[in-house]
Amino acid sequence: MTGPRPRTHLDNVALYKGGDAPKKAAGHKLSSNENPLGCSPAARAALEETLGRLEVYPDGNATALREAIASVYGLDMARIFVGAGSDEVFQLLGQAFLSPGDEVVQSATGFLVYRLIAQQAGASVIYAEEAAYTAQVDAILNAVTERTRIVFLANPNNPTGTYLPHDEIMRLYAGLREDILLVLDGAYSEYVQKNDYSGGFELAGSAPNVLATRTFSKIHGLAALRVGWAYGPQSVIDALNKVRGPFNVGGPSQAAARAAILDRSFVDLSSAHNAEEMSRLVLALSGLGYAPVASAANFILLPLDGETEVATLDAFLRDRDIVVRKLEDYGLPHCLRLSIGTTEANSALIEAIAAFKGVR
Repeated sequence: MTGPRPRTHLDNVALYKGGDAPKKAAGHKLSSNENPLGCSPAARAALEETLGRLEVYPDGNATALREAIASVYGLDMARIFVGAGSDEVFQLLGQAFLSPGDEVVQSATGFLVYRLIAQQAGASVIYAEEAAYTAQVDAILNAVTERTRIVFLANPNNPTGTYLPHDEIMRLYAGLREDILLVLDGAYSEYVQKNDYSGGFELAGSAPNVLATRTFSKIHGLAALRVGWAYGPQSVIDALNKVRGPFNVGGPSQAAARAAILDRSFVDLSSAHNAEEMSRLVLALSGLGYAPVASAANFILLPLDGETEVATLDAFLRDRDIVVRKLEDYGLPHCLRLSIGTTEANSALIEAIAAFKGVR
């Protein structure tokens, strides 16, 4: 006896697996690119203020949050969409713009959720080759076919930490048909300290087929509350609103996110901590004979000497309750991804890798 049969293309969906957590509370989780400083005290206070009103439905339009985002970035509030994490934004894009037989283009090591979105819609994923762990505009454009509907580009990219400068983004945009949606995923944009980088808002504000996305899960430290947003053409925003749930982001999440984005001092503090600890970790790893990939985000891609060293070092770190991310799912079985943690966590990581090198 058989039950209802789901759509057949769902047989091919590869479920997303997040980073593991340490076994003990005193361990160090460096596997999910979370903010080691936590969240803004103002965001925590705003969240606590909502706990006495949990019986009330949230604002389905996220008005106060959208107003705050618009004020911080100087954007048109009407063209801001708020979702349950940027993951939901991507999922809704799949519902609104993808059909079975369509194609999605992404760089070879692009965020795994893009593949998931395509598979859920019955679309195919075309992977564009990279060079030096970096997306290549020409490769992306060469991967486009008449069936391409969305091009996803994480900038900076997860898990490599590399980025494309503004000029390359403009070249990519200029090479795409207007019926192809270019999604610029800026989950880590607040960490970038490069003069040639652009977050994509200006392009998303003027082009008919560019959407810039952001998340509150990274520098704002609100991963547990699931809030993300997007800015782009009114037609795309309208489509997203048609396929979302009427109350897709909870009231407590909206309140905390609003306070978080207005607390620019916490954003600056988080960015400064990341830059300082990134430099310290890269220097230490380089001194141990490794070649970490230059990162514009809040993590480091660490190439190793093959899968055996990856497995051995990963196990060595786990024995010390330090959890990092293996990357075979990204086609990088010879690499580990190391999130920038607290000063204490980073020191423990450096000491453990030094010990590993000493006992080999």
